[in-house]
Amino acid sequence: MEAATANVGLHSTDPATVYLSSRARVTDFCIGDLERALYEDRTLLRFLAMRRTLFVVPIDLAEIMNAACTRALAPAQRRRVIKLLEDQAIASEGEPWLDEVGERTLRALKDLEHATAKELSEVVPDLKTKYLDSRGATYGMSTRVLFLLATEGKIVRGRPRGTWKSTLYEWAATEQWSPGWNGHLDADSSRTELARRWLAAYGPGTLRDLGWWTGWGVRDTTKALDSVGAVEVALDEGTGFVLADDLDPVACPDPWVAFLPALDPTIMGWKERDWYCRPDYVQQLFDRNGNAGPSIWVDSRVVGGWGQRPDATIVYEVFENVGAEASAQIDQEAASLETWLGGTVVIPRFRTPLERSLSG
Repeated sequence: MEAATANVGLHSTDPATVYLSSRARVTDFCIGDLERALYEDRTLLRFLAMRRTLFVVPIDLAEIMNAACTRALAPAQRRRVIKLLEDQAIASEGEPWLDEVGERTLRALKDLEHATAKELSEVVPDLKTKYLDSRGATYGMSTRVLFLLATEGKIVRGRPRGTWKSTLYEWAATEQWSPGWNGHLDADSSRTELARRWLAAYGPGTLRDLGWWTGWGVRDTTKALDSVGAVEVALDEGTGFVLADDLDPVACPDPWVAFLPALDPTIMGWKERDWYCRPDYVQQLFDRNGNAGPSIWVDSRVVGGWGQRPDATIVYEVFENVGAEASAQIDQEAASLETWLGGTVVIPRFRTPLERSLSG
């Protein structure tokens, strides 16, 4: 809970990331601890939020993200699905078809309490209707209908079938999974609160950083910074912003080393990355769409990356001379992570040049 709150959410688009991110931050972390919080206590929620990305967050933060970011995605997503239905002659009038199938899907899910897309498609056969994507691949309409219902905040992803690396999620109605869910928070005040939390965790940062992280346009980003009373500061990248009560210097932490997973919230926390990840490192550690691969950190900056061989051995490359002490810590952390994984191989969903090279 504390790690998810402190980082303003843990990335979960790649299901393994949230476990590896938690392990890097929580002493004696066990997979069962997170599963209990997600699926039994339900104090954490896997939720579609900023940039159409999945995060694991506390319930109160999910409500804020829903109002600040997710809710605004729904109208455009709905228009896209309606257009697809009509363009591919699935329905002459896409909106009534979508409304009716969506309602039946939601009713079925409430009756079943939780179900996979395949199980829902057996109850609502229209979800099996096929469509072609832009590359000519065939998919069932369940993909589009369930994503829209999630964007509208009506359903959420529950426990996956299989291991902790699985993406075969069960779905649940939000109001059943999280009784008391508030899907009606004010958008402006929620954006202000989300900006405050981001600045507290990641400030100082630029207007571009916050706009990229949230997916907001310049107008909403500027308004949120003004509303939270952010103070301008000079950065190498230009003008940055911090909270008014966060201007005093802080003591440097003790030396530390971390092996962070692909899409970890720290490496994905800013758009302007030169101050903690050199541009030539970015080419090795990020894919073409800006998705970060596994990285090695020494004292608040990226110094290399890591991967796993098919036999589960941790392999890594350090790009620069970090000194004998940090090198020893890196060796120790690689061994510790390999032991913790216990033979499990984690292949990132978005593979990057260095990770591919190291993994073989």
